[in-house]
Amino acid sequence: MIATGLWQVAPGRAELRRAALPEPGPDQVRVRALASGVSRGTERLVLAGRVPESQHAAMAAPIPYGAFPFPVSYGYAVVGVVEAGAPDLLGRRVFVLHPHHDVFLAPRGMVVPVPDIVPDHRAVLAANMETAVNILWDAAPLVGERALVVGAGVVGLLAAYLLARIPGIDLMVVDPDATRGPIATQFGARFGHPDAAPDQRDLVIHASANPAGLRLALARAGFEGRIVEASWFGDAEVALPLGEAFHAKRLKLISTQVGQVSPALRGRRTHGERLALALALLADPALDALVGPAMRFGDLEAAYPALLSPPAGGMQPLCPLILYP
Repeated sequence: MIATGLWQVAPGRAELRRAALPEPGPDQVRVRALASGVSRGTERLVLAGRVPESQHAAMAAPIPYGAFPFPVSYGYAVVGVVEAGAPDLLGRRVFVLHPHHDVFLAPRGMVVPVPDIVPDHRAVLAANMETAVNILWDAAPLVGERALVVGAGVVGLLAAYLLARIPGIDLMVVDPDATRGPIATQFGARFGHPDAAPDQRDLVIHASANPAGLRLALARAGFEGRIVEASWFGDAEVALPLGEAFHAKRLKLISTQVGQVSPALRGRRTHGERLALALALLADPALDALVGPAMRFGDLEAAYPALLSPPAGGMQPLCPLILYP
């Protein structure tokens, strides 16, 4: 069998490569892709060759192909159908943390069944939803808190979606892209430009991937406020105002990521359980607003660089969707 996968091969350049695929081993399944989601922020850093050498091992995909910086096949949001391997999974839709390939092998323990109520296009958000879940585990939000989300990308909006379900929370999302406003409002938050961000926030989640957004988060946090940093800057250095009122306000700057989850639940939830929770949380059709535009896998080689970094001034996609024949 011949499989085709997307490879990042040089700064700003990707290509589709074909290779023979062996039969699955005793603990493997063969998955034929139905859809995959593009994580624009992380995949943009990978395509630019901006994964720091110190993070090559930590950033490797769960099922790695190649090596950083290039050539590497990177991605982590595929929904497909099991067509060979474990009998109990044959014919079932599954989510796999895997790059953009049309057919591939995966360890049996890495595939997570997709609930029937969650369609393919929405299920590609599972990795992002898992990130949002871990953000809330690290943030430990309280009933009635004053909260702010800086950055209305996929992760920021998913975090806002979860936060909005906490009783009594006063929640605002800020982003310079006004087209994100209706989505934030639909999810249950107020929306505004960063210049209108309210002050004295108990909890601030930063997800803009922009140093200015993190500086805003520090400025808008109230006394003993918590700032949860959900952006990853790759090899970029970020200048922060850690003088000024940072110490006087006794602010807490908290890192969050999915490699190691919050100590509150570390060791008490397997990775499969976290992904299963994320998939269950995707049952709401309102989350369809985060997915798109859609394109065919065969067109991805030419479209990929512009998909990650579209021209300024136009509509910026949230989670581009790749459909497989």
